[in-house]
Amino acid sequence: MILKKSFKALIHAGFWLAYLFLIMMIAFAVSQGIDIKPEDAGYYITFVTGVAIIPPVTSFYLHYHYLFPNYLQKRKLVLSVAVSIAISLLALSAGFAMMFLASEEVAGCIRTGYPYAIGFTFLLATVFGVIALVLKGFLTWYEELKMKEELIEKTHRMEMALVKSQLDPHFLFNTINNIDILISRDAEEASRYLNKLSDIMRFMLYETKAEEIPLSKELEYIEKYIQLQKIRTSNGNYVNYEVSGKADAKTVAPMVFIPFIENAFKHTGNKKNSKAVDIGVKIEEDAITFSCQNRFEHKAKKPNGANGLGNELIKRRLRLLYPNRHDLQVERQQGNYSVKLKILNGAI
Repeated sequence: MILKKSFKALIHAGFWLAYLFLIMMIAFAVSQGIDIKPEDAGYYITFVTGVAIIPPVTSFYLHYHYLFPNYLQKRKLVLSVAVSIAISLLALSAGFAMMFLASEEVAGCIRTGYPYAIGFTFLLATVFGVIALVLKGFLTWYEELKMKEELIEKTHRMEMALVKSQLDPHFLFNTINNIDILISRDAEEASRYLNKLSDIMRFMLYETKAEEIPLSKELEYIEKYIQLQKIRTSNGNYVNYEVSGKADAKTVAPMVFIPFIENAFKHTGNKKNSKAVDIGVKIEEDAITFSCQNRFEHKAKKPNGANGLGNELIKRRLRLLYPNRHDLQVERQQGNYSVKLKILNGAI
């Protein structure tokens, strides 16, 4: 669950209203015993705006929208400090520029106490920058917490959807029939395929209960699934499957790649084509890249994913499992349907 924009806007509005009220209280307290003429109101408004409004607001939102997501959230601590100082100086300059352009009288006052004016305004901008980072950090943490809770709540439903998708009756019936035919020709080979089918069903029913599994297990499952699909055709080049890199201790969410593979086999037209289904997994230190491409008949009415596990559910699951840590690209053109999924770090 992501916080609604209206709720965030309410938090920001409440914060600035409280700050404005504080400024008014301070101004009221300072003005006691001082005879302020009506014609001097513009002078004081310009001074307060240039020192206590423009620098804090500028610093706050530059820290909130720029520094936090681009530096602090990515743990670039040294750069975060440097950028924070630069933002505070920029906010200070914006306030001073407004005062110098708006009123020569205010500019003269600022020149008289330059060190104090600069020091106070810079400190104020810095304080509001820190407040912005704390607020943004809290809201981000809260959203991530809610998203994890949502993931836990929907895990069972998604697991069942995945199991139903992969436990496709056509796949099971065709595989069992093919194994049955194979028994009369090569009983030993048929037994091996039957064991692979048993392993696949065991994997789907038990391994998918975990939030993450070793990448090696996921790859092993994919390989067995492909081998079972291969017995449906005599074309030895029907499927191309390549894995580059070492799985080592990397982990992934269970069955994160299989929905794309299942859809590829389901919608591939002519099984006599070479590399009708082309699957690749590239394992790097900081990312896992999965690619799957299949050929389909131009007359097909529905794209990949129209049956089985729908594309929207797949995308939703990826957003929950890997928020801001995955990139999914899907293309359908000229008889080819391709999927490329990149998962950063290769773990939940």
